[in-house]
Amino acid sequence: RSITQPALHKHSPLIKHQQTLLNQLREVTGTTDIQLLQQALQVSNGDLAEAVAFLTEKNAKVPQQDEATYYQTAQIGNDRYISVGSQADTNVIDLTGDDKDDLQRAIALSLEESNRAFRETGITDEEQAISRVLEASIAETKASLKRTHPEVWSDSPNPHDRKRQDSCPVGLKNVGNTCWFSAVIQSLFNLLEFQRLVLHYSPPARVQDLPRNQKEHRNLPFMQELRNLFSLMVGSRRKYVDPSKAVEILKDAFKSSESQQQDVSEFTHKLLDWLEDAFQMKAEEDREGEKPKNPMVELFYGRFLAVGVLEGKKFENTETFGQYPLQVNGFKDLHECLEAAMVEGEIESLHSAENSAKSGQEHWFTELPPVLTFELSRFEFNQALGRPEKIHNKLEFPPMLYMDRYMDRNRDITRIKREEIRRLKEHLTVLQQRLERYLSYGSGPKRFPLADVLQYAMEFASSKPVCTSPVEAIDTSAPPGGTTAQCSQCAVHSAVEQGPSAPADVPGTTTPSSRLPVHKPFTQSRVPPDLPMHPAPRHITEEELRVLEGCLHRWRSEVENDTRDLQGSIARIHRTIELMYSDKMMMQVPYRLHAVLVHEGQASAGHYWAYIYDPHHCCWMKYNDISVTKSSWEELVRDSFGGYRNASAYCLMYINDKKPFLIEEEFDKETGQVLNGLDKLPPDLKEYVREDNELFQRELQEWDAAQARKAQQEKLALAAADREANSLCVCVHVSSAPQQDPEYMEQPSPPNDSKHLQEDTERAISRAAAEQDEKSPEMLLSAALKVEYTRLLRLAQEDTPPHSDHRLQHVIVYFIQNRAPKKILERTLLTQFADRNLGFDERCKSIMNVARAKLDLIKPDEVNMEEYEMWHQDYRNFRETTVFLMIGLELFQKKSYVEALMYLIYSYQYNKELLAKGPYRGHDEELIAHYRRDCLLKLNEHAAALFETGEEPEVTGGLSVMNELVVPCIPLLLVDELEEKDVVAVEDMRNRWCSYLGQEMEPNLQEKLTDFLPKLLDCSTEIKSFAEPPKLPSYSTLELCERFGNVMASVTLGRTPADGR
Repeated sequence: RSITQPALHKHSPLIKHQQTLLNQLREVTGTTDIQLLQQALQVSNGDLAEAVAFLTEKNAKVPQQDEATYYQTAQIGNDRYISVGSQADTNVIDLTGDDKDDLQRAIALSLEESNRAFRETGITDEEQAISRVLEASIAETKASLKRTHPEVWSDSPNPHDRKRQDSCPVGLKNVGNTCWFSAVIQSLFNLLEFQRLVLHYSPPARVQDLPRNQKEHRNLPFMQELRNLFSLMVGSRRKYVDPSKAVEILKDAFKSSESQQQDVSEFTHKLLDWLEDAFQMKAEEDREGEKPKNPMVELFYGRFLAVGVLEGKKFENTETFGQYPLQVNGFKDLHECLEAAMVEGEIESLHSAENSAKSGQEHWFTELPPVLTFELSRFEFNQALGRPEKIHNKLEFPPMLYMDRYMDRNRDITRIKREEIRRLKEHLTVLQQRLERYLSYGSGPKRFPLADVLQYAMEFASSKPVCTSPVEAIDTSAPPGGTTAQCSQCAVHSAVEQGPSAPADVPGTTTPSSRLPVHKPFTQSRVPPDLPMHPAPRHITEEELRVLEGCLHRWRSEVENDTRDLQGSIARIHRTIELMYSDKMMMQVPYRLHAVLVHEGQASAGHYWAYIYDPHHCCWMKYNDISVTKSSWEELVRDSFGGYRNASAYCLMYINDKKPFLIEEEFDKETGQVLNGLDKLPPDLKEYVREDNELFQRELQEWDAAQARKAQQEKLALAAADREANSLCVCVHVSSAPQQDPEYMEQPSPPNDSKHLQEDTERAISRAAAEQDEKSPEMLLSAALKVEYTRLLRLAQEDTPPHSDHRLQHVIVYFIQNRAPKKILERTLLTQFADRNLGFDERCKSIMNVARAKLDLIKPDEVNMEEYEMWHQDYRNFRETTVFLMIGLELFQKKSYVEALMYLIYSYQYNKELLAKGPYRGHDEELIAHYRRDCLLKLNEHAAALFETGEEPEVTGGLSVMNELVVPCIPLLLVDELEEKDVVAVEDMRNRWCSYLGQEMEPNLQEKLTDFLPKLLDCSTEIKSFAEPPKLPSYSTLELCERFGNVMASVTLGRTPADGR
């Protein structure tokens, strides 16, 4: 006889709280004994931390699960199927006949103390634990302001860097270890139905003036801040917004001075629980006298039927679930996890006419929620080490999940298919065992494929014998390369392998045949050319060989055919199992993957982000704090499946593909147009976002005005300098410093640099004079300009190695390679010939005067001076980048990695800005990236070595290197995520430090490591502010070319700048 309970009773908060505590305690400690768990809760008065300590101190062993535990679905202690915040049935009829009064009394006793505070304040111990985490998060934010300069995370001072691009999704700022908050909120926000529910939520009228209890005091302000946050994510002009107010509300709701590691699934449970309570208050007010409908329950909660048998007695029970927990360990894909979760114990008796003593239970979904969330349990408690550990096993999941096989209405069909799969898997096991005997043949510890063994035997039989015995007595005095017989050579080779023989007159020596072999890696490989590579039979007749070869050939062919047949049968069975549920009748409940929440790191520290599918653009987006970038299914698989790196999915959010309202945009009822931006918001939020946008617009305007003033001041200063220079030019007799227009470095060029340019100019004039018949200054200037330009053009077109970069020799070479406008080239060349220090002979002076006159005749509309200055500024930046790179490489080769790092960092950043304007504006990006990456790896290795010493000064020094140098640079390697080598390097650095978590160490070292790891792992792509770049010395052109050429000639990853020109 079976009785099904009503599906949706509103259970009491105390039982709901008990379910939550038992669920968490079982998952954290791995203990399945419910009585032991209840005892721990009773001893600890409901405090999770003390309960875990109680269980670990006792070192409780997990007992074998007996038959009675299979009925735990009907009890509040069953935590596998009732997730936190779910609405479980409490009026469950006990069909087993067992007396459960003792169990109920034990539960009541264990809850007595912990529930007293709950009854008084409405706040559970679990919520207080979340409070501690939130307070730690806020404290981290405040503490970050006190850190040393390189550690501070800060917004870019330029608001244009923080401006939202078109309709790009808005990111969330990490306000101090809150990447978990960002991942969860973004996943929910991109459910447009959920977004609409939050945006259009209005608090009940009766509580707007004064909340009645603690829950209302907590939920209503949080709902308002969540509405504000969502409205900014909809209509803000900012690239990312600050969620601090919402986090502050959560922190203020629970008061505690302790702190612990945040459990993200716990936060998600409680977030939905708070939202459920908030909407329940509104629903009760809107539908007085009727049973209210809670949109949160309808969106996220479903029901399943537990069908079980205990000692031959059957039972059924309907329960409600929210987030559905799944075990990861031991399973390869999501369907295997679900199959294991839906069937427990020996289920033959469930659909057998005979009453048996076997026990088991099945679970069948009767109603699935529109949003189906799976919580992947990737953490387990290591009782030996006394701490939780993360499970990095690979677990695959599909982009489209069909839930038909788990539905109650398909119970009979699924059972038939499961039985067929079970039968196929048994047959598959037999075939795999047979195949294994073929592929791993032999009786010893080493096994080989049987086909290869037969092939080796055939090769042995076919080898020609050379000598009668490999260990014949030999004359050790004969040299191995001497003219001895072949058998002697065999013996010499054997002696070489065994080691040199000892002199006969040394006491205690043994014969070569009895001496232990000595490994000689170099001499052993020197086999005389006339010796066989393989052993050979001593005696074999042609007839024996013919028969043996025939048998071996036939056997090998038979073995290969058998192996192919077995492999084919195995492949067909795998394919049959894969297609078992592929018929249309079992593909009627499709759920599409909406979001994947990813954790990278270990159990005690890590970073969170989310992949969310954009159905309107048909692509995956990666939400990583302030960074929102377009991604791909391949990247999602790499980061989410696990087994490859420390990153893996911990939560999967699927949505019903037959309910498009979940992700459909909202339409205007009058025009039928899609509502975008501020049009989606209710009036109060529209005004809120408009005010924030106006505030940001004023910030942009103030920045632009400040930059305009700065540019105007620089322009006025430049004009004043030009006027002063022109006034000096009028007075020819005045001896003044030579005019340098333009400067090629930000510092004044040294005299020998000007002299080098002057010598080039004079050589051009001399060559032009020798080739030119007419000697007038105008004609000489024209010819000299042509000679000089021809020389520079030839330099620009040469295909040179990296250590001979002609761009450093002259600005015109740089301009030609980067296709500068002709007018820029002409004015630059004229400026070179207009140098007043060109020479003291009359010919050079006259050419200089003509050149200056031509410069004066150039009209403002002929040459854009702003463009002219921009090109010369780019060249100055190129030379500056070259100096940064040169010094960085020199220091790197001297193994001065600390000093080299900043030079390499700035050379990469400046070079990247140059290359953004053209492929030949800067240096080889791959080369700089290689040495920047290698420098960070060497610093990481050095810091880790210092940490491993365990000595206080060395440990402090190592962590200082990481905090001040390595950690601030990690976002620079991850900002684009285009260079796989950079991503792998960051992963290697993180893995090196995460590997210490499983090692024994002093408590103070463990504390330092625990404090440091979040900084290393919680790295978004937001760039930290660095100290000012190092001050650069001034180099002449000749010195710069020589030093740069020397250092570039010594590196191996250089690429010719002229490649592809």
